[in-house]
Amino acid sequence: MSADRASAIAAAPTGLLRGGSWVASSTGAEFDVLDPATEEPIVGVADASVEDALAALDVATATQRSWAATPPRERGEILRRTYEIMTERNEVLATLMTMEMGKPLAESRAEVAYAADFFRWFSEEAVRLDGTWSTAPDGKSRIVTMKQPVGPCLFVTPWNFPLAMGARKIGPAIAAGCTVLVKPAKQTPLSMLALAAIMREAGLPDGVLATLTTSASQAVVSALIADPRLRKLSFTGSTEVGRSLAEQSAGTLLRVSLELGGNAPFIVFDDADIDAAIDGAMLAKLRNNGEACTAANRFYVQEGIADEFTRRLAERFGELVVGAGLDDGVTLGPLIDRGAVDKVAELVSDAVESGARVVTSVGRDGGAGYFSPASVIDRVDPGARIVTEEIFGPVAPIVRFTDEEQVLRWANSSEYGLAGYLFTRDLSRAIRVGEALEVGMIGINRGVLSNPAAPFGGVKASGYGREGGHVGIDEYVEIKYLSLQI
Repeated sequence: MSADRASAIAAAPTGLLRGGSWVASSTGAEFDVLDPATEEPIVGVADASVEDALAALDVATATQRSWAATPPRERGEILRRTYEIMTERNEVLATLMTMEMGKPLAESRAEVAYAADFFRWFSEEAVRLDGTWSTAPDGKSRIVTMKQPVGPCLFVTPWNFPLAMGARKIGPAIAAGCTVLVKPAKQTPLSMLALAAIMREAGLPDGVLATLTTSASQAVVSALIADPRLRKLSFTGSTEVGRSLAEQSAGTLLRVSLELGGNAPFIVFDDADIDAAIDGAMLAKLRNNGEACTAANRFYVQEGIADEFTRRLAERFGELVVGAGLDDGVTLGPLIDRGAVDKVAELVSDAVESGARVVTSVGRDGGAGYFSPASVIDRVDPGARIVTEEIFGPVAPIVRFTDEEQVLRWANSSEYGLAGYLFTRDLSRAIRVGEALEVGMIGINRGVLSNPAAPFGGVKASGYGREGGHVGIDEYVEIKYLSLQI
């Protein structure tokens, strides 16, 4: 066992996890968090009940008024200190993340830095919640607007980015003056517990942030949504669950933000820089083991360069080193659980039965852990399940296209609309296709999209609302209008 792994395990039940703002189980119940590379338990965490969750909402509601009245500069300084502590402890946080989620350690380090940047960004936004003053059209009054925190928030975060997805919700909510309940995925609660401890160390008052770890996610979340004291829900996860949460939220007219599934098209035109396209494909497909809603899910490559692109992408896949994320040199880790592995295998099998050809497949045979072969599949039918469904694994299905009209028709045929990628040297084409693609975000000649300074979100069945950028804090404020008689 490496020193970093031993250090993270030793820290898990003490300084990192037990020192933060988490909700204990009133019955003392716990559930185990497993390492997906070994299938062995890492540590047990509190298994909160519905009653525990509602008690946490009691505290958040009671704290809301005082936290909203806290000076914006003070809120911003807490977020800034959070950024600084996370940056100092990147290695321990990254090790903990890799242990519970499986991604290579280098990618976990990058996620810690990315997550920390949301606290730096919104530490600066906290003091910029301005309003407006204007003269009414008839000149008889003045119109004044102000922004006020929406109130207690519930954040339901996914397992694939266990730190960053919480950070980009918590940062703006805290900056705006909202109290927060976070319900992390049961597979990966440790990173969020560690963050709660860091925020408390940074000066966040008791009652402002609570972390709910539970194996009864559906019951806990449903109970909180039904409580009229909760005023905001932000969820990152599957479209199926997002639709259910939106329906449940209608009863209390709860404000909702949803960042849901994706099926990102990766379009490569004949005139593209193939070196850049291959580099972009490796990032867009294999970042986070392929378990990202923004991952390139279907590769549309124009006929003129399809043979070369497929060959070179297969060569790059062949260089991958598959193994436990904490092992030296590993570039692709395990998937989150056995169900994820089985789903990827089923989609690949279906594509092959429909006439596709596996060009390369790199994996780890036998042994423990949830490992899935990294594969490039050529001549995939545009209607195959592996094209129409979200893969969430390290497989690149290649569909060949002839012209711009055809590829736009195929790309926009999906119900999802989160992200897309486009490679071309033709600026006019980049603008034209970029405007026509029905997605919320597009990478043009690059395979990475996420940036704390940019608005993140999708359209269609990929949800609504935006996180990050200058607009990210708007999800957590209400605009109040005052009419002043003159």
